[in-house]
Amino acid sequence: MAKQKKPVHRVQMTEGKRNIIHQLLEEYDIQSAEDIQDALKDLLGGTIKEMMEAEMDDHLGYEKSERSDNDDYRNGYKRKQVNSRYGSMEIEVPQDRKSTFEPQVVKKRQKDISDIDQKIISMYAKGMTTRQISETIEDIYGFETSESFISDVTDKILPQIEDWQNRPLDEVYPILYIDAIHYSVRDNGVIRKLAAYVILGINTEGKKEVLTISVGDNESAKYWLSVMNELKNRGVKDVLIICADGLTGIKEAIAAAFPKTEYQRCIVHQVRNTLKYVPDKDRKAFATDLKTIYQATDEKKALAALERVTEKWTPKYPNSMKRWKDNWDAISPIFK
Repeated sequence: MAKQKKPVHRVQMTEGKRNIIHQLLEEYDIQSAEDIQDALKDLLGGTIKEMMEAEMDDHLGYEKSERSDNDDYRNGYKRKQVNSRYGSMEIEVPQDRKSTFEPQVVKKRQKDISDIDQKIISMYAKGMTTRQISETIEDIYGFETSESFISDVTDKILPQIEDWQNRPLDEVYPILYIDAIHYSVRDNGVIRKLAAYVILGINTEGKKEVLTISVGDNESAKYWLSVMNELKNRGVKDVLIICADGLTGIKEAIAAAFPKTEYQRCIVHQVRNTLKYVPDKDRKAFATDLKTIYQATDEKKALAALERVTEKWTPKYPNSMKRWKDNWDAISPIFK
């Protein structure tokens, strides 16, 4: 009988997974596969600890910072070594004075958690509701958890998110990039698309830094002005260049909030918007000609290339090069 081949695992990349990867790269200095293992191990350990803290709150009937008449109370932590898919790791298990606390996330005498760690991390990627997470935990551990318990777990993370969203920023950023991650959300039983606008800064040390993530479903000068003013309120005084696609109202908002900042149209989006008018048979040749514009050594040579490309392709595709001339004031900063 022929031996069956083990099926090859094919990675399915989703927006949720992509978001987690970006967060890991921001939080950890990942240089190798071993660094990834360490990052995931740290993330897993922190998640387990927060879940056990919520379990302890539920067991005692009050939170860590609250007063209570209960004669049982928190009594520090006990270190415990467990094995996961990412190797051995040490976790801190909360203790109570009467030793009646029975954690369910990692049970007493349980040393191997390799069957649950992957599922815990997957909950971050799926954007689950409290009900879905509750059902998943029941599937993992074999016991029921209330939706309020799940809310307690997630509520412990919210203050950290708010602290990050409101943290002080540098006074000067040479470059800010603005782009959107589009995703689907369920709103009153209806699925609709939202955009999370990520503002990525290059600081004066040349390092990347995510300044904020702003969720919105409408673009306008008023909306973008509120985003720019939020950056100013957090300490930003000057930006040399802000690079973004042709977002509605972004140009006017930048001029109002940072009058000396130059607005740079994203070249990648500019090229994509041009090539959508061009069929496959000419797309490669067209893209090659476009490179002569934005890869020119100075603006004078770029304008000469723009004229050549426009003259060559406009008769065949009349609308293809119109945006280059209309938006040249926002394209030309790249040559500085």
